[in-house]
Amino acid sequence: MAEESSHFTHFDAAGQAHMVDIAAKDVTKRVARAGGRIVMQAETLALIRRGDAAKGDVLGIARIAAIQAAKRTSDLIPLAHPLPLTRVAVAFDIDGAASAVTIEVTAETLARTGVEMEALTAAAAGLLTIYDMCKAVDRGMRIDGVRLLEKSGGKSGHYEAK
Repeated sequence: MAEESSHFTHFDAAGQAHMVDIAAKDVTKRVARAGGRIVMQAETLALIRRGDAAKGDVLGIARIAAIQAAKRTSDLIPLAHPLPLTRVAVAFDIDGAASAVTIEVTAETLARTGVEMEALTAAAAGLLTIYDMCKAVDRGMRIDGVRLLEKSGGKSGHYEAK
């Protein structure tokens, strides 16, 4: 594993926020996986499973929201570079025992900087969309564990969450 940087790259020598200059970096294939989950009442999960939610196909809409969020990350995260995404894949897993839905997003690009923010933004937006679509029946849902699971490509090398 590459050694972590000991400084924040989004601040210049004077402590002012700036967009990192990536012009000298090589274009490489970069991949990031991020995930998280939303915990809910068992009845809410049953509605999602059956496809009976009043607003429609919850996971289908959440998948589209996640992909759209990945594509709009630089509009939402002020210092993120706009990236030409080559692939965004979204997978859901229903955990009946925990009464939860887990999301995993894989984002890929051929670029000078990584796609961690795109994968993370997509995971968060997918989970928020599930919340939005089900809040009428369950306002107590809890989103947790949104994090980077893995990244590869670029100078810093491979990272995998423990």
